[in-house]
Amino acid sequence: MTLLDRALVRLLPAVPKPVVQMFSAPYIAGPTLDDAVAVVRKLNAEGKMATIDVLGEEIAREADARAIAQAYRDVFDEIQRDGLDSNVSVKLTALGLGLSYATCRRNLEDVVRQAAENHNFVRIDMEDSSTTDETLRLYRELREAGYDNLGVVLQAYLRRTLADVQGLADLRPNVRLCKGIYVEPSSIAYTDAEAIRANFVRCLEALLDAGAYVGIATHDEWLIGEGLRLVAERGLKREAYELQMLLGVREQRATELVRDGHRLRVYTPFGEQWYAYSLRRLQENPAMAGTIARATVGRVLGRATCSGRAPRGAASPLPTVASSST
Repeated sequence: MTLLDRALVRLLPAVPKPVVQMFSAPYIAGPTLDDAVAVVRKLNAEGKMATIDVLGEEIAREADARAIAQAYRDVFDEIQRDGLDSNVSVKLTALGLGLSYATCRRNLEDVVRQAAENHNFVRIDMEDSSTTDETLRLYRELREAGYDNLGVVLQAYLRRTLADVQGLADLRPNVRLCKGIYVEPSSIAYTDAEAIRANFVRCLEALLDAGAYVGIATHDEWLIGEGLRLVAERGLKREAYELQMLLGVREQRATELVRDGHRLRVYTPFGEQWYAYSLRRLQENPAMAGTIARATVGRVLGRATCSGRAPRGAASPLPTVASSST
């Protein structure tokens, strides 16, 4: 990873969408529910669980929020029909949080109720810090309304998260703990990698001490090791926790963890609204952003050379980079 790669992250919105789609394809099951089902079948055959996410956020119309809620109900029907080992993850802005709290709660409760009828589970994804209070409020309200098939996400890079763990402790919550990827000011978020790691471990310890079920969501090898150490020290059985990774990321390591006897769940997004998700994934991976930029430049220079208009100082076009290992 280079400083240039990091700088290029800021230019990603200017990269042509087809190029972004090509490089983000490993992270997304595809545009349709059938695509997601096919990916989950393969994951299950490898001994991995899944959580399906219908892509879409920052919904601006109630009809669109209702449509996403319906899409989740369709997901549950398909999971049950195919006997898949999968639950779902939802974003509250996709269910109308930006429209009103009441709209979002109504749509979320519909999804959670359908999940309960199908003996399944819903994870509320955490979004940027402007939604944290309302996310935790909705989680508490629905848990207190009797929905035990509901979990939430906490982000270790936020300075408030340890206090949030303590605030949820009475619920014995089901929590996915991750680092967090949204861009936040240093006044509310740790920006140093080691500080984020340290807070991740503190929050994980507090969650386990509170009797929470934790999805340890990380690709960081050191944090995987710390997570396994902490669950081993507490003598937790394999059903009392799980590891979580993103589709298309560290797949071989995920397979090794399953082979070692750990439960592992893969976050499996699908849908037509792939672009915003793709940008976040690529912004999380600056080396891949650099690859995309170099590939794009290679195409531009190649076209210019073929037309006899090579840029000043360019002896030959840059090669197109087809893949990157990070």
